[in-house]
Amino acid sequence: MVLLGGTRPEAVKLAPIARAMRVQDRMQPVLVASGQHETMFSQALSSFGLRPDVRLHIDRPTGSLSELLSELVKAVDVHLEQLRPAAVVVQGDTTTALAGALAAFWRHIPVVHVEAGLRSHDPRAPFPEEANRKLVAQLSTLHLAPTARAVNNLLEEGIAGPEVLLTGNTVVDAVLSIARTPVAYHDHRLPSLENRAATGKSRLLLATMHRRESLGAPLAGILAGLRAIVEEHADVEVVLPVHPNPEVRDQVVDGLLGVERVHITGPLHYAEFCRLLSFARLVLTDSGGVQEEAPSFGVPCVVLREITERMEAVEAGVSVLAGPDPLLIARHASRLLAENPVESSSARLNPFGDGQAAVRAEQAIARLLGLTSSGPAAVPQAQLAKGK
Repeated sequence: MVLLGGTRPEAVKLAPIARAMRVQDRMQPVLVASGQHETMFSQALSSFGLRPDVRLHIDRPTGSLSELLSELVKAVDVHLEQLRPAAVVVQGDTTTALAGALAAFWRHIPVVHVEAGLRSHDPRAPFPEEANRKLVAQLSTLHLAPTARAVNNLLEEGIAGPEVLLTGNTVVDAVLSIARTPVAYHDHRLPSLENRAATGKSRLLLATMHRRESLGAPLAGILAGLRAIVEEHADVEVVLPVHPNPEVRDQVVDGLLGVERVHITGPLHYAEFCRLLSFARLVLTDSGGVQEEAPSFGVPCVVLREITERMEAVEAGVSVLAGPDPLLIARHASRLLAENPVESSSARLNPFGDGQAAVRAEQAIARLLGLTSSGPAAVPQAQLAKGK
């Protein structure tokens, strides 16, 4: 059983499934690192006590998406020919997921799509993820959807039947299992910053931004919004882990370097990020995964995008859309900072799951392969029609 990933979110969301497979001992998970983001993928797995069983090697001299996809398809295909797995599990909407689905489909190997059915209904936002996940859906045998809205999206596209299942999102399983684990921060500034947040001496804002479509003017607006928040609130400290994309990194550093109480760091290990998130007063992000993780700690989220495929959080009142407009970013942040902090950190507040998604995913995959006759039942059509 191949679990293929290449980015940190893929590692985070596949790790609980690998763990569930090992506990049940019906399937042998083989974690394959595609090489898309080699270091970040491996670091995220290590937070769960896991490491890649196989590391693929790809050449990316130009860094283009077409080059990445072609290299990944070739590398994955060679591995599938050698291993002949019973199924290939891909997650989400990355180029790795698309390459894995294509290579498996061409070799008549069942494709299991974790986090199936997310849609923004705009092929340019997020780019190229919206197109990737729609393409993966056409190639998949089993669709594991995180929410009822995601299931409905698949039904509206003509993808229906017993192989479309509502499981919840495995990111909730992941964040709840890791957040209370003590961590040794690699950045010497973070322990004292955590202490100040924990003792009420400051309010911690955690910010992440990495989307391709945010580069240039949108990112400049986001950075202006962050500067305005810091200027308006003297007790606020911002931690901003910089994405390894050099274009993002350079613009962030140029826009915020030297701004008081803004702490620019390198990419954080997942356990470090979860620990900081649990102490944060507010999150500002263009990341889909962070929108899913923050509600588990009762941390409100300002989404730095004009649209999101995770409207469940907006409708639940735990996220608000601001886009790259600096005035909206500052206004929403000020309003949320003025409110009483959410006291409960229960996963019941999280519209994306209850922490049992990996168990349901393992059951569904075992049923697909004929290893058990039982598994999670499909959600009734009438219930889906109401979006519940």
